[in-house]
Amino acid sequence: MNDKIKINLQIADSNYPLTINREEEEMVREAAKQVNIRLNAYREYYKNLEPEKIIAMVAYQFSLEKLQLMQRNDTTPYTEKVKELTELLEDYFKKE
Repeated sequence: MNDKIKINLQIADSNYPLTINREEEEMVREAAKQVNIRLNAYREYYKNLEPEKIIAMVAYQFSLEKLQLMQRNDTTPYTEKVKELTELLEDYFKKE
């Protein structure tokens, strides 16, 4: 079922009307909350920095964290090693 709802998010002192799936509402609101928490922390720490630069820093920080999580969850090296070891075992048993 595609149950859509309209919500308003406030991010960085601006309102953003969105139409989202109802089951995503909690996650969407939490994402906006996390952005605002970071923005406020940066605003507090870098009081003289322009808002655009603070927003760019927050975007960079979230992007970096996402990339780090993706890298941590990348199983390709392990899959390749298992494949290599499987081939070695198969070769060994073929010789027996």
